[in-house]
Amino acid sequence: MEDKYLSVTALTKYIKKKFEVDRHLNQIWLRGEISNFKHHSRGHMYMTIKDDYASIRAVMFHRQNQNLSFRPEDGMKVLITGYISVFESQGQYQLYIQELQPDGIGALHLAFEQLKEKLSKEGLFDPIHKRALPKYPQHIAVLTSPTGAAIRDILTTMERRYPITNILIIPVLVQGKQAASSIVEGINKANQIDKLDLIIVGRGGGSLEELWSFNEEEVARTIFQSELPVISAVGHETDITISDMVADLRAPTPTAAAELAVPSQIELLDKLKKIDLFIENNIQNKIERSREKLDSIESSYVFKYPDRLVEDKEQRLDRAVEQVTKQLQHVVRAKNDHFQYVVQRYNRLNLEKQMEQQNQQVQDLLMRLYRASKQQLVQKNNIFSKNLAQLDLLNPTRIMSRGYSVAYTEENEIVRSIDQVTKDKALTVQLSDGLVECRVKEIRKGDKI
Repeated sequence: MEDKYLSVTALTKYIKKKFEVDRHLNQIWLRGEISNFKHHSRGHMYMTIKDDYASIRAVMFHRQNQNLSFRPEDGMKVLITGYISVFESQGQYQLYIQELQPDGIGALHLAFEQLKEKLSKEGLFDPIHKRALPKYPQHIAVLTSPTGAAIRDILTTMERRYPITNILIIPVLVQGKQAASSIVEGINKANQIDKLDLIIVGRGGGSLEELWSFNEEEVARTIFQSELPVISAVGHETDITISDMVADLRAPTPTAAAELAVPSQIELLDKLKKIDLFIENNIQNKIERSREKLDSIESSYVFKYPDRLVEDKEQRLDRAVEQVTKQLQHVVRAKNDHFQYVVQRYNRLNLEKQMEQQNQQVQDLLMRLYRASKQQLVQKNNIFSKNLAQLDLLNPTRIMSRGYSVAYTEENEIVRSIDQVTKDKALTVQLSDGLVECRVKEIRKGDKI
């Protein structure tokens, strides 16, 4: 008896063959919304495509999705090109996606917004990470196409503004599939070169597709990780790229990048002139104040009449000596009067024992008188010696008597530095007891006798 029953496998293979031979299902264009999206660890993408009334399971294998410029998400409206077939192990039909693009918005624009949001959440655009550019860079690396207009604009601007800067051109691709890796390699290479102060990376204007290499994630992360500050100068002023956002400074054009990277030599020269004028005025003011101070000192009473100062001190010393003498005489008189009083009492009592006692008291008083007088004399003598020493220290001629002298030029200026004299120049040297006219034989800077 013939077996009419099929196996599940046979039935599934038959149904799959029907799908494969149907030309309407071999290539379809579908519009729908993504849900239940899952990106498998092996790279395949699984999802459900639905509309308001139906849904279909779908898969996009790694070899088809690896070149997607955006990241599919739940709720995203998409346009799909693919085919329908049967997944035999589960006995269900599904959509095999070959091409996928956003519905209503460009894929590149969507990818730009997605990457922008991702990097922003990670903090790559945070101003706290922006490094200050060196004020006076000596060595700058420029990463761009060696044949484009951008490099000519940069070189011309830098030559005009700050010609002492050394520019290292690192040729990179700025357009095409290999451009991103070329830019990454160029930035890493620049970071390995000693003495570089700054990196400028960019290109001239173009469409979003032409500028896309500067929106790649690997380029953005390489700029962020660069040890050297980076200026991004991509396209025109209206073109904004991910590289612009992550760089330490965004320049609207390559020419603007050169202007931001180096100072203007005209402004620097003007600043130097102002500084030079300030220093000159400051030195002149100091010289004038010093000259006024010197004139004030030279016209002071001490320098004009040193002998009168000594005479005044001598008069004060005479008065001090007189005061000491008067005090001493007063003490002597007081003690003598007391002695006379004791003698009188002794004479009135006329007793031998009392005489002896009084005599002893007299001797004690005399001894105390002597000691007190001697102590007073020593104290006054010390005061006298101290005043005399202070007078001697204030005597200007004493300083010269120690071996010091003052040299004057022919213009009667005090010589304070060897820069004021030249060989064979006549000098007048003032000593404590007179003047010496001499002539310079030799000048030794820094030598000590």
